[in-house]
Amino acid sequence: MDSSSYTFPKLLLLLLLTTSIATALPENKPTSGQINSNSVLVALLDSHYTELAELVEKALLLQTLEEAVGRHNITIFAPRNDALERNLDPLFKSFLLEPRNLKSLQSLLMFHILPRRVSSPQWPSLSHHHRTLSNDHVHLTVDTGARLKVDSAEIVRPDDVIRPDGIIHGIERLLIPRSVQEDFNRRRSLRSISAVLPEGAPEVDPEPTVSRNQLLLSPPEPLRSSQFTTPCPSLAPAPAPGPGGPRHHFNGEAQVKDFIHTLLHYGGYNEMADILVNLTSLATEMGRLVSEGYVLTVLAPNDEAMAKLTTDQLSEPGAPEQIVYYHIIPEYQTEESMYNAVRRFGKVKYDSLRFPHKVLAQEADGSVKFGHGEGSAYLFDPDIYTDGRISVQGIDGVLFPMKETPATEIKPAAPVVKKVAKSRRG
Repeated sequence: MDSSSYTFPKLLLLLLLTTSIATALPENKPTSGQINSNSVLVALLDSHYTELAELVEKALLLQTLEEAVGRHNITIFAPRNDALERNLDPLFKSFLLEPRNLKSLQSLLMFHILPRRVSSPQWPSLSHHHRTLSNDHVHLTVDTGARLKVDSAEIVRPDDVIRPDGIIHGIERLLIPRSVQEDFNRRRSLRSISAVLPEGAPEVDPEPTVSRNQLLLSPPEPLRSSQFTTPCPSLAPAPAPGPGGPRHHFNGEAQVKDFIHTLLHYGGYNEMADILVNLTSLATEMGRLVSEGYVLTVLAPNDEAMAKLTTDQLSEPGAPEQIVYYHIIPEYQTEESMYNAVRRFGKVKYDSLRFPHKVLAQEADGSVKFGHGEGSAYLFDPDIYTDGRISVQGIDGVLFPMKETPATEIKPAAPVVKKVAKSRRG
C-alpha cells in the first residue's frame, strides 16, 4: 500500500518534468539556428565575391548579420574582387586589416548593407537617401544613361544573387564612408608627426590679464595674423594653420599623394586627380609647398564639371596649370570656416595661387557659392580631405577669373588750352 502510494506521485512528477523540458527546448534555440542553406548570407560566402566574404569573416560580423537577417530582409552591395584586390590602396587595405581598426572595418562593411530588400525594378521609385546598417546613408540614383548607382558607384550586376531573405547587387568599386576615411587620414597624420614636437612662438596679447606664473605654465601658441589685422570682407577668419617650418618636419609629397588617393576613393573626381598627377607637375609643387610649412585649400571640380570644359579652354599652353592654380587657396579652410565667413561678411574674397586673381565666395541656398554669375559653383562635397594642412572641398563647377572689363572707356584727354585774360585799361 505504501509503496504504491509513493510510486504514482514519482511517475507523475517525472512526466511533468519531461513535458516542461520538451516545451522549453524549442524556445531556447538561438536566432542563428533560423539561418538555412537558402539564406543570402550563405550565398554571399559561396559566391564569386570572395574578397568581400573574407572581410566579413575577418570583421567578425557573421553573428550580427544573422541577427539582421532574422529580423528583416537585407540588400548587399558587393564590390568586385578586383576592386578590393588590385584597385584598393595597399595602405588603406592594411589599415583596415589592423586589429585595432576593427571598428572601422565593421563600419565599412555595414555601409554596404541596407536593412530592407531593394531590387532593380524598385530603383527609380525609391527616395534618394537610405540608411545602412552602419547608421550612415547612401544615395540610390539613376543617371541619364539609365544606369543604376549607389552613391557614385555603378551597379554592374543588378540582382546578381536573389534569395528569400535578401538580394545582392554587384558594384564596380568599394564604398567608403566618410567616418572611415577620416579615421584613416587621422591615423596617417598622427603617424607622420608622432616623432616631431611642433614649434611655436609665444602668443602676443596687447592687454595681458594673466599673472606671470600662468604665463610660464601655459604652452606656447603660434602667432595668428588676425591678431595684427582688423577683419574685413577681404580677410575672413580662418582656422589656425598647421604646424610647419623651415626644417621640413612634414613629408609634403606623402600628404599630397594621400589626398589624391582620397579623391580617387571618394569617387567622381578622377579628372582632377589626373590633371594633378599626369597632365601637370602640380602635385610635386604642392608637396614642396606643404613641406615648407604652407597650408592649402583645394576647390576640386567634380568629373561632371570637368567634362564641360571645351578643347579651346584646355589647348592653350599652360591652361591646365592656370585652371588648377585658380582653384588653390593658400589658406586652410573647411566647410564650417568658409560658411561662417560668408554668413558674417556676406561676400569674401580668397587669394589664389593664380596671382593676382581672387576667388569670390558668398552664401547662397544655405551653402557656399564661388565665382561670378554663370561661371559660379557651389560647395558640393564638403571636407573630402582635411588633415590640418591640406583641405579638399568638392565643387560642382570649374571657376574662371572674372574678366576685367572697364565700365566706361577712358577717352584721351583733350589738350589743355591756356586762356590768357586780356588786360583791361582803366
